[in-house]
Amino acid sequence: MSSPSDNTWSVEDAADHYRIAAWSDDFFAVNAAGNMAVQPLDDNSLSIDIMDVVAELRGRGVRFPVLLRFQDVLRARVRRLNSAFSDAIRDAGYKNVYQSIYPIKVNQLHEVVEEVFDAGKPYGLGLECGSKAELVATVAQLESDDTLLICNGVKDQSMLSLILSSQRLGKNVIPVMEKFAEFEDLIALADAAGATTQFGVRIRLRTAGAGKWADSGGYHSKFGISLPELMQVVAALQTSEAGHKLALLHFHLGSQISHINQLKQAARELTQIYAELISLGLPIRYIDIGGGLGVNYTGAFEEGSIQYSQQEYANAVVYAIMDVCDARGVPHPILLSESGRAMTAHHSVLVVETLGAFRKDNVDSDYAPPSEQHRLAKNLGDILQRLREAAHGAIDVDTLIEAYHDVVDIHQEASTLFSMGYFPLTQNALIERLYWSSCSAIMRHLRALQPDPMPPQFYVLQSLLVDQYLIDFSVFQSALDHWAIDQPFPIVPLERLHERPTRRALLVDLTCDSDGKITQYVSANEDKSFLELHPLQPGKPYYLGFFLMGAYQDIMGDAHNLFGRVSEAHIYGDAEEESNFWIEKVIPGAKVKDMLAQVQYSPSDLLRRMQIQVKEKIDAGALRPKRGMEILAQYEACFDDETYLVNSRTPQ
Repeated sequence: MSSPSDNTWSVEDAADHYRIAAWSDDFFAVNAAGNMAVQPLDDNSLSIDIMDVVAELRGRGVRFPVLLRFQDVLRARVRRLNSAFSDAIRDAGYKNVYQSIYPIKVNQLHEVVEEVFDAGKPYGLGLECGSKAELVATVAQLESDDTLLICNGVKDQSMLSLILSSQRLGKNVIPVMEKFAEFEDLIALADAAGATTQFGVRIRLRTAGAGKWADSGGYHSKFGISLPELMQVVAALQTSEAGHKLALLHFHLGSQISHINQLKQAARELTQIYAELISLGLPIRYIDIGGGLGVNYTGAFEEGSIQYSQQEYANAVVYAIMDVCDARGVPHPILLSESGRAMTAHHSVLVVETLGAFRKDNVDSDYAPPSEQHRLAKNLGDILQRLREAAHGAIDVDTLIEAYHDVVDIHQEASTLFSMGYFPLTQNALIERLYWSSCSAIMRHLRALQPDPMPPQFYVLQSLLVDQYLIDFSVFQSALDHWAIDQPFPIVPLERLHERPTRRALLVDLTCDSDGKITQYVSANEDKSFLELHPLQPGKPYYLGFFLMGAYQDIMGDAHNLFGRVSEAHIYGDAEEESNFWIEKVIPGAKVKDMLAQVQYSPSDLLRRMQIQVKEKIDAGALRPKRGMEILAQYEACFDDETYLVNSRTPQ
């Protein structure tokens, strides 16, 4: 392990290794102290050391893991999106405006919605809902009658009725018809109530999406009406002279559009439909391009990654729609997009503590063979001694490969003999330690030689010789997209970044599920199956930051093993404050009793059951009354405890 003064590794090396510049969009960096820092303002004039935030939270007694919400980053993302479209509209000479829409499904937490909504007020930001519960949450936010609310998703009679009532209040609410039957239900309800209405339609375009959610667009789309159904809607409106009710056309290619060409093609296709409908006398005001503006979680330009900038995205939309409108001689519509991921992903950082590191069992560096040992242990010990005595680079690749094969053969023979009852347990345990020590020695020699190409045995060893770092969190609660869709998230040590990371690590969580681990990492390594971390130091905590966690992860978590929501802190930057920040709010994590209630366990019923069992033991003379009451008190206290672990042990 290098020391802080080791000039062979620098904070710039750390930034390059973890690809921070590629995914951070300038919001995160490594500072001179070797710690991760957030730069929450657009001009990077303010820097907050994340370890200073961690220290303050620890001083307040906040339990980890903790989700840090940097609210200024959230506001900056909203500004950047609207500025990108404003610049595109100005440069193109587009004759209408853009309004951003925040789809609350991305993160419905009240504080997040309020922060986004407030940041977007200067730009006329609107909201989007996709369910009855989301409609109830959003319609009450429409303090101004000008604020736009887009209602997507499947709608029943109750939801359509509430939408109509909101319109009668004078609110700018636009339900988007996903099916022709929905249009029929809306019109029937409006006619029965003697109310006027406005609505939009989502069109199932021929243009398909690109990337992981490609099937969200095109003929495979889950939602949207077909062109024949659209013409049925138009005919019904014309028959009743109600063409003015159709206010909006919508399409959605899916989240994380990887290539801009599909977006341009879809925008042109929808605008051609818009132009045709305008010529038929339907005064449509809005074109909604849906979501899809991607966030580059890895910073890599590889298959499926985001291969455009935010400004290119805005330019593509504005110019594609304007070109068709100008060619067809129709007005430029108001442009809408539902780019929730792009607004929220960057503002949240999940801080987790490492509980321990589990390495392969090795013999000591001064290992001396026991006086009595099996021939296999002796042979393996001899190989290890030759490997350790050879100076780095003084042994050739062929010799190392031969040694590797011998080591594997001895290990396999010992395993076979043990399974047949012919090999003592003590000798088998020694073989395990000698095996891993020999593998590590071969690996060190291969790294020193750096042959080109590397032999395949190197990659086998690289996969085998990985430590497990136990992390105090649940993948299923806090990083569900990693488990569900293999979404990589940037993970970086929050300190010691001026030291070279020397351990290859696989991060595993607290759950008892074999899938409870991180299997893909963002780094400069060609092999993304492990992450370089620092050796743990006795008595010192080791914190990791999971970055770009603000979209979906907060709200989609699963209660595997009844691990609940983590604590969270809302942080603002301020150059006048000590350490350049202040904490507005700390929300404690879910308690044991909260998680039990989710699965229909009553604390009072559970306590009653325990009381009966303790009393039975006391009455039978198996337990003293005082000790029985202590056990009951201990049990009852657990209801108010948080669900994650307290790291009371010294990391080894």
